[in-house]
Amino acid sequence: MTYELNYSRLDRLLHRVAFAAPFVQLTAADIEGMVCGASYNAARAARPVFITSLPRAGTTLMLEALNHFPSLASHTYRDMPFVLAPVLWSRLSGPFRQTAELKERAHGDGMDVGFDSPEAFEEILWRTFWPHKYSNTGIALWRPEDSSRDGRGFFSSHMKKIVALRRPDRLNDGRYLSKNNANVARLALLGRMFPDAKILVPVRQPLAHARSLLRQHRNFLEMHEASPFVRRYMADLGHYEFGAVHRPIRFPGLDELVANRDPLTIDYWLAYWIAGFEHVLLHRDNVIVVSYESSCADPARAVEAICARLDVDDEGVGPTVAAFFKRDVPATKGGEDADRELLERAEQIHAALMAERLH
Repeated sequence: MTYELNYSRLDRLLHRVAFAAPFVQLTAADIEGMVCGASYNAARAARPVFITSLPRAGTTLMLEALNHFPSLASHTYRDMPFVLAPVLWSRLSGPFRQTAELKERAHGDGMDVGFDSPEAFEEILWRTFWPHKYSNTGIALWRPEDSSRDGRGFFSSHMKKIVALRRPDRLNDGRYLSKNNANVARLALLGRMFPDAKILVPVRQPLAHARSLLRQHRNFLEMHEASPFVRRYMADLGHYEFGAVHRPIRFPGLDELVANRDPLTIDYWLAYWIAGFEHVLLHRDNVIVVSYESSCADPARAVEAICARLDVDDEGVGPTVAAFFKRDVPATKGGEDADRELLERAEQIHAALMAERLH
């Protein structure tokens, strides 16, 4: 049984209450500020680190690895379901805290998760303050002018909460660590909202990446059909990447690229890859590009380079972090089933991104 399917009846009831409407999360956050504000207001939470890319590019692997640095603090599964009030929820749920037993996550990709595993829950915040960006047909891009004083203020406070909760001994130098694939739609805005932020974008070889995207889409279609709760769970968290809830990010040129292409074909996901990474290429001056394959091939060098660019002291955990990247990278098979023009265009974009890569 996958992790998300392991929710008890009470867990599912709490989930439904927490996600009944945005005001529930915001009300909990207001109460948290009054009751728990003194525990996190002193945190600095400067220089946040955002990991983003299309899904299946190694973002979760990067998050799990970097979360081992003592100065970086991320959401964990324990923050569910009151994600916008994590400090309050931690106090309320403390007496009922369960052990961190690891189970394979719903992706079926061999990655085990538990209550203390880092995870991506930040999209709930973006959807709460920018609801107009979401429609049934996709997610719009954020522009620099989309900056919101209320949204930024809440986000800054939220970063402090995560630092205070995860790294209570690092209130002065702890840094918020985020993995959110949808942040690739906000490359133009993140730097404006948080000028001292670092944005890390893992990039994977296009054909292998497209195949992984297609495989996960099929996986989640089956899962969503079998379990209405998993479908609701993914939608409530804003994880619209795959399955019955799939909503593509509306990258420039996407409509033309995916026209008449079925999401159940490799060409759709290769076209999506092109649109997504052409967008990344346009914003290459604002991001740090990392090769997924190179990181797995030479983990020690990858971690050293990442630490240098992020200005993170490895504090003796560098070898532990590097060990996360020691995974076999499947060889890319022939592309006989993919549109040759799409594949050539994707490979050209990949080559341009690799010229900008970290190492």
